[in-house]
Amino acid sequence: MELHMPLAWSYGLIMVTPQHEASHRIFQGGPELMSSVFGVLGMPLSRKTVVEVLSPDVTEIRPVERRIDSLLRVSQGEDGKDTFMLAIEAQMRPDKDKAVSWAYYLSYLKSKYGCPALLLVICQDKATAEWARGPLHLGRGDWNALTVRPLVVSPLNIPVIADATIAARNLALAAFSAMTHARREDIRTILVALATAMTELDEKTVDYYSEILEVGLGNAQARSIWRELLRSPIFFPGRGTLREEWVLEAKAEGKAEGRAEGKAEGLVEGLQKGIEQGRQEGLQQGLESARLGDQRHLIDVLQNRDVKVSGEACARIMACMDVPTLERWIKRAWKVDAAEDIFVDDED
Repeated sequence: MELHMPLAWSYGLIMVTPQHEASHRIFQGGPELMSSVFGVLGMPLSRKTVVEVLSPDVTEIRPVERRIDSLLRVSQGEDGKDTFMLAIEAQMRPDKDKAVSWAYYLSYLKSKYGCPALLLVICQDKATAEWARGPLHLGRGDWNALTVRPLVVSPLNIPVIADATIAARNLALAAFSAMTHARREDIRTILVALATAMTELDEKTVDYYSEILEVGLGNAQARSIWRELLRSPIFFPGRGTLREEWVLEAKAEGKAEGRAEGKAEGLVEGLQKGIEQGRQEGLQQGLESARLGDQRHLIDVLQNRDVKVSGEACARIMACMDVPTLERWIKRAWKVDAAEDIFVDDED
């Protein structure tokens, strides 16, 4: 599958959320995602498919601006005769007025490009997905003049990808899946698998997916977990990249600041009501720093001994929240011949 993009974009001043933008923009940067999503919808694309990103502006009369979130032209087959337009809309909540806009988009695209037009709606919750699936009717009560039937992707039909090996096979789908399922309770497991799958990618690709996920996850907890993983050693263990140096320098500065603050708090212990709460927060931050430090040390020990760390082993290390367990694994890491052997006694 090929992706063609325009040389320049011209965006109007439309107020949309970053999460809204990321949920449809990912289709522009990852053409392989198209094949996976249409497979989920039961409309598989052929291998010889070309996807072209077009301007989303569908304005006809200048004072009335209309703009689709993303617009793609999809051409299949050797001669490209099987071509259709695909309008992509990110929808965060039900909106009774959308049926009119969507009907306009489809009619306009059919008229302008002379080929069939489809509408793909991206939803991040089940209630919005059920509404968007329609059918959405335009007319009056006793006569339906027009019906809009969007294709819908949501947590109802996008698979959960919580395995690093599977995520590595189709990173675009794995990233889109994480964004779609950002509200799940097991989102940490999903994001650790995705982060692990990204360890073998070039830095430019890592930067792209790191940023689009940070914006697209939206959910505060999911976004916080993703930011934590970006600061962890899971991405760049021992590669000596500039970004890795920044991470290590920031950690060193954070530890030094934490020690200084801890001493200051100790001097005034018991003098203020809020001290105990502050100490608890400081303790929690200290444990978090210790955990991240132990995770990195564990991976470093294995790699310095030329022991290969598989994606599954790395994911399990990064998912471990218990410092004593990590310290026990570090001791074993000096003796084992395979990374998986550090877990053996814990599985009995």
